[in-house]
Amino acid sequence: MREPISDNKNYNKISKNFLKYESLGMQPNIRIQWSKAKNYYVEDRFKKKYIDFTSGIFAVNIGHKNKNLINSTTKVLRSGIAHTYTYFNQHRENYVKNLINFINHKKLKKCHLVSSGTEATETALKLVRTYGQSINKKKIGIICIKGNWHGRTVGSQMLSGKNGQSKWIGYFDKNIFHVDFPYPWKIKDKRDLNGFFKKSLKKRFKSGFNFKKNITAILLETFQGWGAVFYPKEYVQEIKSFCNKNNILLCFDEMQSGFGRTGKKFGFEHYNVSPDLICCGKGMGSGFPLSGVITSKKVMDNKLVSGLSSTHSSNALVCAAGLTTLNEIKNKKLVKKSAELGKFLHVELEKLRNKFDNIIFQTLGKGLIASIIFKNKKILPQLKSQIMFQKNVY
Repeated sequence: MREPISDNKNYNKISKNFLKYESLGMQPNIRIQWSKAKNYYVEDRFKKKYIDFTSGIFAVNIGHKNKNLINSTTKVLRSGIAHTYTYFNQHRENYVKNLINFINHKKLKKCHLVSSGTEATETALKLVRTYGQSINKKKIGIICIKGNWHGRTVGSQMLSGKNGQSKWIGYFDKNIFHVDFPYPWKIKDKRDLNGFFKKSLKKRFKSGFNFKKNITAILLETFQGWGAVFYPKEYVQEIKSFCNKNNILLCFDEMQSGFGRTGKKFGFEHYNVSPDLICCGKGMGSGFPLSGVITSKKVMDNKLVSGLSSTHSSNALVCAAGLTTLNEIKNKKLVKKSAELGKFLHVELEKLRNKFDNIIFQTLGKGLIASIIFKNKKILPQLKSQIMFQKNVY
């Protein structure tokens, strides 16, 4: 059912107000103005109710209006120490310790907290390059994957590759390289996958290129966010072997996949590899601006890195939100639930694909990350309207 004409008029008026004062990039493309939310439900200002399948774009993995989150952050606000810059505070001490324990990884023992996903990516860029230079001055190259997305600031957009959104930069870092992604519709069988990564390197680099001397890191978005497209496990393991051979750091952008969303604590666990660095955000702070880089001591404290500081880094408010997020994930066994519900979700999505095979090409994802790939994108605007504005959601 399409949105009533009366609501259309109201939303058109709201849109004009946004456009009058804000950038075009912040213009909401989903025509809902939230009024309140709880768990996975949201309600707009016109009393319409919806299911939020996005969890606030993967940000509120413990649900909207979480009681314990409200209590912990309210307590901090009442204390008057919501902002502390780089001063010590108890919330920060508790959070970073629990974060490292939650990750529970032999390499990932040190963190640097910041405010946004793209800031975490920029920090990672700085860390891996200074680490590489501490080995030799030319070891600054970074290999990324075509189609991955890492953020909207200069370094992050160059890591995302040359595309329409990066034209504004005006130049491109010649030491950032992009290789092909093994899309499932291109990999027909195991023979196509065998050696895919090495073939993509030969396609991108000149013969005789010294990877050990010139490449410091390979950065993967844990899955391609635009379509919940995960890599074949064998492909990532091939990359890991290549990294081990050439003293290259294996890094994962876990913005959308971290903190239980995929049926694992972190998405990299699906590939049975051990990363050297992960970038986190979104679900890390349950709607509060919290992100960070988690890596090893040798990378975080390399002799060339300096100036790792940020005005809002590790402030008491976001640390309280982060700690509550970890506790809720553990106490409510949300990783296990994500895996169990994910199995049900993907079975049902596959039923949809079989029923509507004339319009649905493929369903993808793991855990509670999922996508439907349509054969014809022209159907999407009409379909979106029908899904979003059904009455009596609950």
